[in-house]
Formats: sequence, structure tokens, C-alpha cells
Amino acid sequence: MEQLLGYLGLGLMLGLAGIGSSYGTTIAGQAAEGALKKDPSKSSGYMVLCALPATQGLYGFIAFMMMAGRVATDGLLLFGIGVGVGLACLISGIRQGKICAAGIQGMAQGHDVQTNTMIYAALPEFYAILALVATFLV
Repeated sequence: MEQLLGYLGLGLMLGLAGIGSSYGTTIAGQAAEGALKKDPSKSSGYMVLCALPATQGLYGFIAFMMMAGRVATDGLLLFGIGVGVGLACLISGIRQGKICAAGIQGMAQGHDVQTNTMIYAALPEFYAILALVATFLV
């Protein structure tokens, strides 16, 4: 039973983090698609902001790779880590995508907000990083 919980934790870790990145990049991508119609000259800036939420999926994958060998001995622990990392990456990826979408809209309206948007987007990212770092401590 404990081994089953470990595998479930690994799946949640990887799956929820990937879902968060998918939603976040889609939210930002939709804003970028609309912004391209207004101001296509800033497409590289839009692309940078669209890519930011993708990191949460990477954090989930790194945590998954670090913990995959411990299923046989630490199933309950892995379940807890999986839920924690997965939820932190899910929520921060989605919220980061919304911040990036707002920045993309501002850029399309002619405002110079790319740098500030990247700083604001780093704030929810910090919590995904903390979740990843916590896996190093266990």
C-alpha cells in the first residue's frame, strides 16, 4: 500500500506541475496571440513572457527524477512531497501565466512593462522553487 502511495505521489508531482505549466503558458499565449494583432513588432517580448510559466513543469520533473528511486522505502513521504510540489507548481504556473498575460496586454498597448512583468512573474515562481528546494531537504 505504501508503495502505491509513493507512485501516486510521483504522478501527482509530475502531472500537476505539468498541468500548471500548460495552463500558464496557454493563458499567456492567448494574450500574445491577441497582442500580435495589435503590435507584431514586440513578438519576441511576448514569447519570453509566454515561456515563463513553463518552468513549473520543469521543477515538477526535476523533483520527480530526484524522488523516483525512493518509492520502495518512502511511499507515504513521497505522496506528501508529490502533493506539495504538484500543488505549488500547479497554482504558481497558472497565476504566473495570468501575470504574464497582463504584461503582454500592456506591451501591446504601448507601455514599457516587460521588465516589471518579469519581476512580478518571479514572485509566484519563488514558491514553486521553494517546493523544489524542499525535496532536496527530505
